[in-house]
Amino acid sequence: KHKKAGRPLRRKMAQSVLSTMPGASTGTVVVKDPLNFWGGKRVTLGHEKNAEPVYEPATGRVMCQMVPCGAEEVDEAIKSAHSAYLIWRKMAGMERARVLLEAARIIRERRDNIAKLEVINNGKSITEALEDIDVSWHTIEYYAGLAGSLAGQHVQLPGGTFAYTRREPLGVCVGIGAWNYPFQIATWKSAPALACGNAMVFKPSPMTPVTAVILAEIYKEAGVPDGLFCVVQGGAETGTLLCHHPGVAKVSFTGSVPTGKKIMEMSSKGIKQVTLELGGKSPLIIFKDCELENAVKGALMANFLTQGQVCCNGTRVYVQRDIMPQFLEEVVKRTKTIPIGDPLLDDTRMGALISKPQLDKVLGYVSQAKKEGARVLCGGEPYIPSDPKLKGGYFMSPCVLDNCRDDMTCVKEEIFGPVMSVMPFNTEEEVIQRANNTTFGLASGVFTRDISRAHRVAENLEAGTCFINNYNISPVEVPFGGYKMSGFGRENGQVTMEYFSQLKTVIVEMGDVESLF
Repeated sequence: KHKKAGRPLRRKMAQSVLSTMPGASTGTVVVKDPLNFWGGKRVTLGHEKNAEPVYEPATGRVMCQMVPCGAEEVDEAIKSAHSAYLIWRKMAGMERARVLLEAARIIRERRDNIAKLEVINNGKSITEALEDIDVSWHTIEYYAGLAGSLAGQHVQLPGGTFAYTRREPLGVCVGIGAWNYPFQIATWKSAPALACGNAMVFKPSPMTPVTAVILAEIYKEAGVPDGLFCVVQGGAETGTLLCHHPGVAKVSFTGSVPTGKKIMEMSSKGIKQVTLELGGKSPLIIFKDCELENAVKGALMANFLTQGQVCCNGTRVYVQRDIMPQFLEEVVKRTKTIPIGDPLLDDTRMGALISKPQLDKVLGYVSQAKKEGARVLCGGEPYIPSDPKLKGGYFMSPCVLDNCRDDMTCVKEEIFGPVMSVMPFNTEEEVIQRANNTTFGLASGVFTRDISRAHRVAENLEAGTCFINNYNISPVEVPFGGYKMSGFGRENGQVTMEYFSQLKTVIVEMGDVESLF
């Protein structure tokens, strides 16, 4: 009953910053609302200690301040999540499903505004951001559908005795997000966690703090208990506090390998479960019998989405020698015509990189590649759009590198920018060996018309995903995650329900106890 009474107020609250989006344009948005959220509301911290500026990538302008949470705030958020968990875990899966479906509906209703805010904070094109928001509500809808299916087994034992298993939630889970898909990662982590009956405290990247708190408001509006999805802002120190907190049962992290190692080490102190979605340097193998037009499109999709800032990107492109000239000609021609500029315009296909340091780092990789003998076929330079308001933005032209070798820095290290390294190969056996010669194992791809070869190559590539005749599609129905140093655990798919729950065995004796004593 009280939920209905509170409804109008909640609806207004969740639209505070979103309601200004229809008229918003690049370079105009200032976010003043508090970005931390627990106990069912946005929380203004009692201090402005260590506040960090948050930049709009397309203009280089400060759009808001991010105030990080200290030990006291992290503790408050976790306590708030725990009290919500005690209510939520007792609900039937179908009851939880109804709330999640309502959250998905609200996101769908406000997708345009959420996508716009995402673009302003992240720099990717509006076309991509709209798709990210659609993936987000699909994800919540998908896990709502699985919430009622959590079940155990019944096992018959001798003499009428039996056992059964129960799949139970873990408790308060921590999600730590990355800046390349701020809203989508928050849903990828929270939807299965909540479907299983857990609560979640989510820490977005300090560079993209503004949309996770919109998700928190939407969950609240949909009817979750206050505190079930909390947002704490901060950088490495706040992350450390979350990993060490005794009230946390699990940490799910998306980010770099070095940070992933630290997360795992810190979580091990409390024997907390961990899911790690880390970096990649994925191989994309193009055989001469491929459909060339599709292979070129696949290579562009594998390298230039979100300005190349995607962990599963196929940045090592191996092309069979016979078709190398045609492939390069076509890929360079298309790369040169990619429209770069204001990410809020519908015809823009490449926006701005996330930050000035990231832009400098990527440009540094290109000049390092030149020093090591790679040839720049196009791009790889700072780009200044004609619109004067974008002159301070973090833009660069997408780059194709030829004359690359497997031992070059640009081929070994994750660049995380719009840089494609292309290398020739001769035989299937040789290219598989070269493709697997990396510490990463997130994704891989193969283009060929030979069905046997396609499956054979997929079997032999050491990676968590292999795309055949396409690249970078990640439907929520299929699991996503890494091999080797690209991490472990999975996101998406049914299997993720196992990563957010634990199994209890109950043994029921129907006869007398047989005692040895």
